[in-house]
Amino acid sequence: MIRLGAGRLDRIVAVGAHCDDIAIGAGGTLLAMCLARPGLRVDTLVLSGGGSEREQEEQAALAAFCPDADLRLTVHKLPDGRLPAHWEEAKAAVEELRARTEPDLVLAPRTDDAHQDHRGLARLIPTAFRDHLVLGYEIVKWDGDLGRPAAYQPLPPEIAEQKVRLLQEHYPSQRHRPWYDREAFLGLARIRGIECHERYAEAFAVTKLTLNLGVEPCAYC
Repeated sequence: MIRLGAGRLDRIVAVGAHCDDIAIGAGGTLLAMCLARPGLRVDTLVLSGGGSEREQEEQAALAAFCPDADLRLTVHKLPDGRLPAHWEEAKAAVEELRARTEPDLVLAPRTDDAHQDHRGLARLIPTAFRDHLVLGYEIVKWDGDLGRPAAYQPLPPEIAEQKVRLLQEHYPSQRHRPWYDREAFLGLARIRGIECHERYAEAFAVTKLTLNLGVEPCAYC
């Protein structure tokens, strides 16, 4: 398995169309990074759920997923499932986020996600974060749109287990969903772990990546 390091990460941006998207798609990665780097700045943006019980769930959940981090959360009130009809508002929210941070890493939905809200947000990210490493997380759901990811973040078993526990603990409003359970979350992490020769992992899509392999830039470039 080829391994590439991103270097020192001091600032992270994580965005989601809905409360719980970030935790489902990249909760293990966030948890592992924040435990390893106390004081890490994490700017998070969620486009829907503002002013509801879901915002309260998100506040508590991300605080648990980002222990000892400088966490900054903004939750907007765009209607669930209607992001394409509120494109200007969504774009403005992303631009506002960009104006207040210069992240080393952006965690966002995949651009080929079957859900229109996820997909729409993913396509907005490169319009604001043009020169940043963007990792597209995946969300298990009934659409069956999981593909073949290109990047993996291995998760120690205790982190994978803690992620599942925190998802169950902090999002009671989602427990009625047939796919929202321990088997689904841990099962996907196990499959992604197999694919990268680890026990568990979270997987990400990478649209564009610039490598630094110790080669000097061409004089004619």
